Amino acid sequence: MKMLDFHREEDQNYPMTQITLTAHEKSALEMQHKHSGNGKERDRIKAILLCSEGWKVPMIAQALRIHETSILRHIKDYKGSKKLTSKSGGSSSKLSAEQTKQLIAHLTDQTYQHQKDIVAYIKATWLVEYTVSGLNKWLHQNKFSYKKPKGLPYKADTEKQAEFIRAYEHLKKKIAVDESIYFMDAVHPTQATKITSGWIRIGTDKPIKTTGSRRRLQAKLSLRQIKASLD
Repeated sequence: MKMLDFHREEDQNYPMTQITLTAHEKSALEMQHKHSGNGKERDRIKAILLCSEGWKVPMIAQALRIHETSILRHIKDYKGSKKLTSKSGGSSSKLSAEQTKQLIAHLTDQTYQHQKDIVAYIKATWLVEYTVSGLNKWLHQNKFSYKKPKGLPYKADTEKQAEFIRAYEHLKKKIAVDESIYFMDAVHPTQATKITSGWIRIGTDKPIKTTGSRRRLQAKLSLRQIKASLD
């Protein structure tokens, strides 16, 4: 079984790979690594931290399971400009800061079930084209997740109930002897509110009012009120 010999002279082929970090810089990198949601960025940070701790390029490459040339590039980028992200930062740069702010406000106010509808909205509003995969990355980078709104329990409107009772009592007094009052209702399988998932900001519960639930019956009923006579 072939093993890497990390003490070999081969590391001399990688000059200027040493990095010295202050305690503050190391702490900041550790914190950034903890909160980063980008796997490539985390690999870059680990490469810098391990290099500062004396690890050789082959050791870092084997630990991170990436090529040695990538480790060298990460170290060079950091030493040159403190760079920790790849140039291909995704399609989020297609929108300006102001457009991004407006889109976040729009998506917070209106919930979309399908990403293709958001893509269409962006194109119609700013003439900017996104792919569905590009928009998916933008949504996650801006802290949106695909989840269901929060259903609010159905509550009867007591004021409307009282108004109906008053109107009903008034109607009973006005009907003629040969007239009747009928009560009719219909029950449908889809009468209850159905909550589906949509793109909602992480940490935000979007409430949606629900209706009173019904059993899955299909029936139409009619009741006739018979005026009782005390004579």
